[in-house]
Formats: sequence, C-alpha cells, structure tokens
Amino acid sequence: MKLFQRAQNSLFGEILDSLVVPALIVVALSIGITWLVARGIANAPYDRALSSAARLLAREAASDDRDALARTAALIDELRHGQDDRAWYRVQDAQGRLLAGDAALPPPQLEQSPTPGVVYLRDAELHGRSVRVADLWVVPGRSAAAGAAAGDQRMALETSGADVGTAEPNALAAPTGPLATLGTPSASDPPRAGLLLVQLAETRARQTRLARDIVSGVLLPLFALVPLAILLLWVALARGIKPLSVVEDRIRERRPDDLSPIDAATVPLEVSSMVLALNLLLGKLADSIRTQKRFLADAAHQLKTPLAGLRMQADLAQREGANTDELKRSLQQIGRSTMRATHTVNQLLALARAEGRAGLPAHQPCDLALLTIDVVHEVLPRAMDRALDLGYEGAEPGTRGVSLLGNATLLRELIRNLLDNAINYTPSQPGRPGVITARVRAGLANEVLLEVEDSGPGIAEADRELVFEPFYRVLGNEADGSGLGLPIVMEIARQHGASVSVQDARPFQQPPGTRFCVRFPALATTAALAPAPALSEANTG
Repeated sequence: MKLFQRAQNSLFGEILDSLVVPALIVVALSIGITWLVARGIANAPYDRALSSAARLLAREAASDDRDALARTAALIDELRHGQDDRAWYRVQDAQGRLLAGDAALPPPQLEQSPTPGVVYLRDAELHGRSVRVADLWVVPGRSAAAGAAAGDQRMALETSGADVGTAEPNALAAPTGPLATLGTPSASDPPRAGLLLVQLAETRARQTRLARDIVSGVLLPLFALVPLAILLLWVALARGIKPLSVVEDRIRERRPDDLSPIDAATVPLEVSSMVLALNLLLGKLADSIRTQKRFLADAAHQLKTPLAGLRMQADLAQREGANTDELKRSLQQIGRSTMRATHTVNQLLALARAEGRAGLPAHQPCDLALLTIDVVHEVLPRAMDRALDLGYEGAEPGTRGVSLLGNATLLRELIRNLLDNAINYTPSQPGRPGVITARVRAGLANEVLLEVEDSGPGIAEADRELVFEPFYRVLGNEADGSGLGLPIVMEIARQHGASVSVQDARPFQQPPGTRFCVRFPALATTAALAPAPALSEANTG
C-alpha cells in the first residue's frame, strides 16, 4: 500500500509509507478492539439489572398470583419503553404450556439440565430485533411473603453492583446463604420435573448507545491526533533529509575537472557510507582520466616519431639535385615509417577495442588450441623472414579440457600480440636460430593454459609488471615495437577472467628466455569443434 510514493521512487515517500501505513492499520485494529471492549463494559450493568428483573418476575410466577405477575411485567416494560427499549416475558410450566406472556419468545437451548435459581443470559432475535434474554427456572407454590423478602434483598444487592456469581458462561449463579430461599429447592420442594420456566427479554438499545458513547470518547481524540502526528512526521522527515540537499548542492557547484573527495565528516552518519562510495568512484575516475591523458600523450609521441620521419624523407626526396639512389632510399624510409605508424595505429585501435568491446559478439565456446594454431600459421611468414624457429606443441584441436567461453576475435588478438612480442625480442644468429614455441594444455584446476616462450634475453623481475603498462619499453632494448602489445594482452585476459604471468623460460641458462603464461577458466562441457588445419611449415616442438 503506497500513500505517499510517486511514480519515481522517493526515499521521503518510502519512509512516510513505512511509518504511516502501519500506524493506520493499528488505528483500524484499535477501533474494532475498542468496540468489543465497550460492548463488554456496557453489557455488565444492564445484565445485572435484567437478572434482578427476571428474579422479580420469578417471585410472582412462583406465588401463582397471575394478576401480580401481569402488573410486574407491565411495570418492567413501561420502565424499558420509556428509555427507547422494549421488554417481553414468558412463563411456561414443566410440560411446556404457556402460562403467561409472549409465546414468540424463543425457548432456551441448554446442553444439560438447568439449575433452579440460576439466571442464564443469552442473545436472541425477537420480532426482528436483537434482544438480551434471561432464563430462570423456579419451583412453583412458594409463599409470596418469603419470596418477596428474598427477592427484594437479592435485587438490592444486584442493583448496587454486588457480584452475584456465575454458574457457567453467560449465566448468573444462584444466591447462597440467606438469599438461597428464592427459587432454590429445599428438601420439602417438589422434584425438578415441576419447575416453571420464567423468561425476560429486552432490546439492546441502551447497551448499544452506551458502547457507542464509550467508543466515541476514546476514538474522537485519536482521530484528531492522527493528522497532527502525520504532519509532525512530515516536517521531521523534511528536516532529516535536508543534509542530502546540501550534498547535492556541493556536487552541483563543482567544476567538471574537480574530482577531489567530499568531506565525509560534514555529512550525517546515515549517508556517510554513500559519500565514501562516491569518493571512491571519484578517485577511480581521476585515476582513469590521468591514465587516459598519459596514454594520449604517449600515443601522440609514438605517432610523432614516424610522422616526423615521413616529413623529413619527403623533404629529402623533393630537394633539388637528388639522384636516383637517394630518392630510392628516401622512399624506402618513407615506407618503413609508414608501416611503423600503421602498426602503432592498429595497436591503438586494438587496445581501444579490447577495453570497450563495442560491437563485439558475446562470449561463445572457443577451442583455444585451434585458435592458437591458426594464429601461428598467420605469423609464420614473419618469423621465417627473421630466421626464427616458430612452432606449436600441446593439445590437438577438439581435445577435451582446452575449450573456454570467450570472444574469438579478442582471443586471436591476444595470441597474435604474444607471438609478435616474441618475434620482436628474440634474436637469431646464423646457425643458431631463435626458438619460439606456442603451447596449449589443460591445467590442473579446471584451467586452460596458453604459453608462449622464446629464447630471447628475458625480462628482469623489476620490469615484469611494468611491461603491461602502455608504451613501456625496457631500457637498452632497441627492438621494434609500439609498447602496446602486452597491455592489449592484459586487457583481453582480464575480460576473460584470466591471469597473465611472466617468468624465465630457462632459469639456469643464458639467455634465460621468456615464458608468458595465460590461465583461462575452462569450459565445463566441451562442445564439438572443427578439425585443425594442417601445420605445414610450423614444427611441433
């Protein structure tokens, strides 16, 4: 149930609903409970008066004075009628014959034999009206004088509010001691088979009116206080959430380049965790912006060098007096500079594609062995141009345990960059070619391992984490490269939930070489995969 909630989620409305709706439910329940309690309170005094009047009628019925009985019944009805109530009575003998009164009055329904002198109270319907009925069994033939004395004494006690006791639920107990003479059989009384049933019924207008007065007296002040309580709660909540507006104003007034943290000590405790989370986000955003700025600066520097070379070689080719050989050398330099610039741009695009993954399909089952063999075939001509021994060993395509969920385009880019890095940094000498090996195998902990190792100079431990930063180059190494290949590898591995480690390929030899190991989570169920292409010129170990 939403009383204050708008179409857009509102914290203010949510809190009001959480407080006001349960309070209104409690008020509704209190109305019902108050009505039940008020009826019980209103019934008690009138039940005592009805019991006294029933005993008075019983005294007259026991005396066998029909005229006195009629006068008493008329007096009771007159007293009730003057207060917007009506009264009816009925007297029948042990055989069920009507002796006096209204035959329409419903007879009692008791599960056990009645006790003489005990008044049984119940609710019933008479002439279409709700009535309260008192049923009393008495012994006929009692003396009028004795009955009158006992009855007057009993009525005096009941009118004063004395407790007359109960024989069972909704029944007033027979009097004891001196009052027991009224309607209570003695040793000289006839058997119960001769008992008279005396019934007295009255409408419930007075009880209902009193119950309504009690309920009105209790609930009217409550109804007046509920709107006031809601208003005070509204004001208190408005003041309580005002600090959120202060934080909002601080953020709105900031400059776009101001990513400094918000002072969490000046905000309420309840929103301090949100401010701390916002500060953490601002810190990450600031780091990302700094990284992007550094990346753009490095990219501009990397592109500036080949572009400057292009311009210089173009100027040399255009100078006067240049012969054919000089022009040819200039064109060759222009070609190399163009290739270098193209490679750098392609690497930048690959890194942006790996970070954004825009337009790329979702991860699908991929056979890492098949992808690796394909990429080995693609880069094999370049390795052969450098007199390098490039080969593949390990699991065959379709082998169980070497498949993973991934993006085939990005995985090819990862493998190609690892192989390009090995080709760039692995020297080769006549009679002693450099060796590069790509390997795919199943790991021990439900992993797929991709390893690329070479016989190059290796990477010092101090540089093994730095080589994954964009444009980082190991000092003293003049090999071709843009410094973007390994950052691309790390980013693609991160998107596939993989880890990348670097170690020496031959720790106890010189040169130690380098081994890159990428650990992918394996696919739980290996799908049927296409057969691998022929390795042709690639060796297997």
